[in-house]
Amino acid sequence: MRFRGNTQFASAVGLVLGLLCAVEAAKVNKHKPWIETTYHGIVTENDDKVLLDPPLIALDKDAPLRYAESFEVTLTKEGEICGFRIHGQNVPFEAVVLDKSTGEGVIRAKDKLDCELQKEHTFTIQAYDCGEGPDGANMKKSHKATVHIQVNDINEYSPVFKEKSYKATVIEGKKYDSILKVEAVDADCSFQFSQICNYEIVTPDVPFTIDKDGFIKNTEKLSYGKEHMYKLTVTAYDCGKNRASEDVLVKISVKPTCKPSWQGFNKRIEYEPGTGSLALFPSMHLETCDEPITSIRANIELETNHIGKGCDRDTYSEKSLHKLCGASSGTVELLPAPSSSANWTVGLPTDNGHDSDQVFEFNGTQAIKVPDGMVSTSLKEPFTISVWMRHGPGAHEKETILCNSDKTEMNRHHYSLYVHNCRLILLLRQDPSEAENYKPAEFHWKLDQACDKEWHHYVLNVELPTVSLFVDGTTFEPFLVTEDYPLHSSKIETQLTIGACWQDNSGHDNDTESVSEPTSGGNARMAQFFRGNLAGLMIRSGKLENKKVIDCLYTCKEGLDVQLPEEVASAVKVEFNPNQSSLTVEGDDIDAFDKVMQHLSYLNSRQFPTPGIRHLRISTTVKCFNEESCVTVPDAEGYVMVLQPEEPKISLSGIDHFARSAAEFESQEGVTLFPELRIVSTITREVEADTESEATEGADDDPTVQEAVVSEEIMHNLDTCEVTVVGDELDGEHEGLEVDMSQLQQHSLEMSSSNLGLVITGVNTMANYEQVLHLIRYKNWHTEALFDRKFKLVCSELNGRYISNDFKVEVNVIHTANPVEHANNAMVQPNFINPVHHASVDLSGHNLVNAHQASVVPSAATIVIVVCVSFLVFMIILGVFRIRAAHQSTMSDQENGKENEMDWDDSALTITVNPMETYEDQHSSEEEEEEEEESEDGEEEDDITSAESESSEDEEGAEPEDKQGASRQQQLEWDDSTLTY
Repeated sequence: MRFRGNTQFASAVGLVLGLLCAVEAAKVNKHKPWIETTYHGIVTENDDKVLLDPPLIALDKDAPLRYAESFEVTLTKEGEICGFRIHGQNVPFEAVVLDKSTGEGVIRAKDKLDCELQKEHTFTIQAYDCGEGPDGANMKKSHKATVHIQVNDINEYSPVFKEKSYKATVIEGKKYDSILKVEAVDADCSFQFSQICNYEIVTPDVPFTIDKDGFIKNTEKLSYGKEHMYKLTVTAYDCGKNRASEDVLVKISVKPTCKPSWQGFNKRIEYEPGTGSLALFPSMHLETCDEPITSIRANIELETNHIGKGCDRDTYSEKSLHKLCGASSGTVELLPAPSSSANWTVGLPTDNGHDSDQVFEFNGTQAIKVPDGMVSTSLKEPFTISVWMRHGPGAHEKETILCNSDKTEMNRHHYSLYVHNCRLILLLRQDPSEAENYKPAEFHWKLDQACDKEWHHYVLNVELPTVSLFVDGTTFEPFLVTEDYPLHSSKIETQLTIGACWQDNSGHDNDTESVSEPTSGGNARMAQFFRGNLAGLMIRSGKLENKKVIDCLYTCKEGLDVQLPEEVASAVKVEFNPNQSSLTVEGDDIDAFDKVMQHLSYLNSRQFPTPGIRHLRISTTVKCFNEESCVTVPDAEGYVMVLQPEEPKISLSGIDHFARSAAEFESQEGVTLFPELRIVSTITREVEADTESEATEGADDDPTVQEAVVSEEIMHNLDTCEVTVVGDELDGEHEGLEVDMSQLQQHSLEMSSSNLGLVITGVNTMANYEQVLHLIRYKNWHTEALFDRKFKLVCSELNGRYISNDFKVEVNVIHTANPVEHANNAMVQPNFINPVHHASVDLSGHNLVNAHQASVVPSAATIVIVVCVSFLVFMIILGVFRIRAAHQSTMSDQENGKENEMDWDDSALTITVNPMETYEDQHSSEEEEEEEEESEDGEEEDDITSAESESSEDEEGAEPEDKQGASRQQQLEWDDSTLTY
């Protein structure tokens, strides 16, 4: 028992000694505190709390374990963080420990911070622990960490103007872009609160405005007589919407002065179409306010870019315009107006907003194929390409205007015209030759016109090895010409396209867009699409365009003109630009200068000009002896209003229904369709009422009095007449339309035909078109079953701007063979020709009758109808005699009844009923049914004979029938003459 007790005591002593050893070991401060290397903080001025990222926490490995809850050690403080130390000069911050055991702390401002004094602060910080024992021996420090603190601004300051007041002086009658500038500043440190975002004029109802930069300008012309000085109160706002602490006063004085300017002209000038030249400024003069002037220079500009393709031109087809300008042969129009004979441009978007000035739009996804055979240009011969183009800056890709490439397989480009990086490039791969040498293949022109979004006219005269380019009539030389080998010989057909290049992608990546229309064979695609507008694309082979033709195609039909008086011709110099849309006048004599301006005029030579506004601007520069005080002449602006021309009404008239024998249709000459055609064009004008109406009292006050409308015949050209067949299309095997080609050539007209009819094109007078249309003939070599044919004629002017009425002609065919004369055509049908058998031909829509029925002898039904008609005539005559006899009997009874007027005698009330009436009505209905059957069976057999027969019947039967009806009505009326009262 004693031994056991000693053992337990020894164990307890060992445990206590172990614990004491452990405590002693824990009291050793082995590790340094640890903190982050960098901290970023934000503090708002007027606040002391700093928001740090990451938070300020110091860690120490000497700290006791947190999970040892069963055994607390409270004897030592090793592992605790006692504080943070900040290093730096005049650092307005301090670091405070919030929890020693966790090492958590904060940084706060010692005093109030001011962003305006210092926006950012940078310093270092260290953490230190509590050391060993109660005296803190062996204290450990962490490394130094960098702290960046940004001071956020608050909008504590308001804007302040730099000046206490502002003054400025302006001249009356002038609008300024800027009169003066006011400026305010803000003392806040941040961009948001230190910037001035807005200025405001506080004074109401003043003709001034101020922008966000403080520039003040007047909104209307100031008058010294109205106000000598304006006093404005102006305030400012910073971007935090703080208003200026004090508003500022702005004084603007109006100075009376002379107004150097052009005076004595109307801003709106109306131009009546067809009146020739119109003086623009007949009373204009320049006011210089007695300033000694040495020279004057004025530029007068007429803005016409919004009219058509840059100005007013004739809107005929491009082919017609080429002929009018002298290029009359070998011209092929590749972008014609859609029609029955030129339908490849039908699906292309157009711009018809300029009075039928045909413009085509290409949006980068559309292109068209030109039919085969339209262009047969050989690169060995000289040829010309001309086009109107409007193109803006585009992508860095090729944009094709015109391209001729292989249809299949090789994708070779034989020739093409395209735009690339504001350069116009013509590619010409010459045909194979014996010498395999390099030859010129690409011609490059660098042009600003190719990317300025304005209309320009391009003409390329190609005569290898040289190519000449004319842009708006001005010559340009290529800056680069590259060479290549000629193409190898090949039998592959080519495809001409507009707006893109045609290529076959068989075996290649399909990185291009599909053409919108179906293709035959291969994987055909379009590439290098054009983006812009094109018009008047032409190719003329065999002859180059001369400068005269090019100038004619480009020249505007409207522009400025001046007729210089002889006395001032030597004192003033006048220069025009090529299209006469602007001119420059220079001189040193003010009086002579004024006379030139007064003789300046506007001219539009078109018979039917495009209506609308043409702006005018006069820019003037003067030079004085004293340059410092030289006057400034403001620009003068106005506009010419071209009034709507009286629209012509084109009327076609003539014989619209006639018949000819079948032999004439089958003859060599055929049948003339429009033998007496007349083309007349009229305009409608409103004129004042006759002066005689003024004599009528109160006529002037009558609001119902209207102006009289009169019609006046005018003469002008036509450019198209189209004859189309109404009904089924023409069958070229046995019918057709012909015209005298010599007459066409004589009048420089062209004709194209199809199974729909024919189209005559070319600019010429209405009289010449009449003459040519009179010669159009219709032939039909198989008229056995043809009854009639209908045609329609339409003429137009200015590419469809003015269109005539639809003149329709119906031609009937008379079928006759060995006719037998009869006294009454209504009683006997004509003899028919012998049966002729034909093959079955589909001629639906030609108003044809059955060929077999048309060739047989009259049927029994026809004989019965003739007999019935004869019997009907006999019965009508018999009825007439019966009615007359009954009428005479009635008149005799009336005379006898007068003897006993006061007695009622009903014996005189005689009602006579025509015994033939019932039979006649019944027979009439039977006759109508028989006549309807007759018309169905026989009408188409001989229309002319039937018409004559019916007219004969009407003439013979009308009078008896009327007399019979009148007699019967008289007989049935109540005769009160026999009544006695």
